[in-house]
Amino acid sequence: MTAPTGWKDIFEADEKIVWQGVPDGGVHIGRRHIPMMAFGAVFAGFALFWMIGAASTGGSFWMFGLLHFTIGLLLALAPIYWDPYRRRHTWYTLTNKRAYIATDLPLLGRQLKSYPITRNMPLELDENDVPTVYFAEEWKRRKNGSYRHKIGFERISDGLKVYGLLRDLQRHKL
Repeated sequence: MTAPTGWKDIFEADEKIVWQGVPDGGVHIGRRHIPMMAFGAVFAGFALFWMIGAASTGGSFWMFGLLHFTIGLLLALAPIYWDPYRRRHTWYTLTNKRAYIATDLPLLGRQLKSYPITRNMPLELDENDVPTVYFAEEWKRRKNGSYRHKIGFERISDGLKVYGLLRDLQRHKL
């Protein structure tokens, strides 16, 4: 069998598409977003307060606070604007051998990441209003340590079906 259009140079000879989909592009604010949004709002508020105080002294010194104000707003509003935008520019494909996540984002460009399906891959179903299926993880570094970042098909309407497909594929691996 030949690979579908656009996949010829990506798929292995015996690789077949099992499922394709896209994440829900709506606004979703979860518990993990609230601390960042609160910090961003406080940061922007303090910068605004500082800029007002600096502007009252005259001159243009107040403009140094614009960067901090902007960063605070970005942190506070990212879950409302950036996360849905990122999901609307993401596509998922599951084959009998790998899970693919494709994105097309400004400044980052087009990216295609693949994750092999193995017997010991960490498989997890997060059953929120729109389910997420996690199948990989990576460690990301921070200034004061590192944390585990889960990777998967985020906010897909047929999450339970995809979870079942991944479980079946995982069982059939040698």
